[in-house]
Amino acid sequence: MAFGDLLEQVGSTGRFQILHVTLLCMPVLLMASHNLLQNFVAAVPPHYCNAHTNLSQSQLSPEETLLITVPQDQIGKPQRCQRYVTPQWHLLTKNGSSGSGEDKDTKEGLDVGLQGCDDGWSYNMTDMSSTIISDWNLVCDLRSFKQMGQTVYMGGVLVGAVVFGGLSDRYGRRILLLISNLLMAVSGTCVALSNSFTLYCVFRFGCGMALSGLGLNTFSLIVEWIPTRVRTVVGTITGYSYTVGQLILAVVAYFLRDWRWLTLAVSLPFYVFFLISWWFHESSRWLVMSNKPEQAIKNLKRVANFNGRREEGEKIDIKMLQESMTKEMSCSQGSYSVLDLFRMPTMRKMTICLSAVWFSTSFAYYGLAMDLQKFGVDIYLIQVIFGAVDIPAKVVITVSMSFIGRRPSQSGGLILAGITILINLLVPYEKSTARTCLAVLGKGCLAASFNCCYLYSGELYPTIIRKCEM
Repeated sequence: MAFGDLLEQVGSTGRFQILHVTLLCMPVLLMASHNLLQNFVAAVPPHYCNAHTNLSQSQLSPEETLLITVPQDQIGKPQRCQRYVTPQWHLLTKNGSSGSGEDKDTKEGLDVGLQGCDDGWSYNMTDMSSTIISDWNLVCDLRSFKQMGQTVYMGGVLVGAVVFGGLSDRYGRRILLLISNLLMAVSGTCVALSNSFTLYCVFRFGCGMALSGLGLNTFSLIVEWIPTRVRTVVGTITGYSYTVGQLILAVVAYFLRDWRWLTLAVSLPFYVFFLISWWFHESSRWLVMSNKPEQAIKNLKRVANFNGRREEGEKIDIKMLQESMTKEMSCSQGSYSVLDLFRMPTMRKMTICLSAVWFSTSFAYYGLAMDLQKFGVDIYLIQVIFGAVDIPAKVVITVSMSFIGRRPSQSGGLILAGITILINLLVPYEKSTARTCLAVLGKGCLAASFNCCYLYSGELYPTIIRKCEM
């Protein structure tokens, strides 16, 4: 690419690129926290119906009150969504046991009436001090609201990709990155202060939009300021930032068991990232494509000065820029939209294939990573394991992309992930260790696939319409 020659002239892997990539990777650390925050803020604690109001003044112990109020399920635990219509006092005379998961009254043929939790629920908050589930009673008939909250967030991610992708091609990567950082900071703070589930969903939608803006513009600013030969390595470093972010989330969530404080902890740093973002230079490649050659030259000279190549930078002028990028500048004439991805047969085929890859990778990845409680393992431990597996996975995919190419690496990652997930369907639910191991392996393959997706998409599409796909 002609722009690569200019980049080499001002220093393509100098101090500017090192600082530039480092600062851009910092928000990525906490992007993982927002993506997977639902695992902790919406964790469902053990719960059962509150006792009848007329028992509030009784002298019974909590265990005795629970015994005469709530029936047990098939494994001998209190049922979560039902209680006796009236207290079963006679159970106190039966050694406090209802018999191996089945109520003794049922065995004796007694017709015991059951009802819903009319007086609310009691929660076992041993692992956490509060979650949105316990604060707003999103259990039993309202248990689907947990998935609704995550769906709203992912809807924000989708809308953000469309909105911020188009706007960044029109107004630039830097300004949209600033807006995305501020939106994430404000929306995350408002989520922590929400006093209703409705407000929680509204502001989580904002967080989802901000995450898309951050991801798209961070990736573009990184790719468009580095040479092709180091993109694989830099892409891997960026991917590892997300991996480390998963481990950071597990640690922060372990020490902050209140969902509001946890949300604040992963949102407030974005105010700092917003301030840092003012330092970033707009992509000179985008400036050229947008017919702003003067600003592009100004940025290139700043980079040259930062990299200690002032004399080389001073040689760049409008004439040199136009001569070296005639083809690219001619391609930038006119406006572009998502429809341009489908106009030409080659571009259309590539877009459909990449869209299928993105869909399958995202669908499987988030299906595994966004509901850790289903594995029956401590959620802090499984979060660490799920984060740690990305480390060897991304090493393997980086080596693979460098030696055998992007396409075989992408295909191999998805095939292995699909095999492990399908095998997992055949493993009995009771064998949680085997299911967890297969899920961890599949998640590692999908993380590797994600790494390849970002790099592959960025390389296949021209700068002027890159965001339309991503």
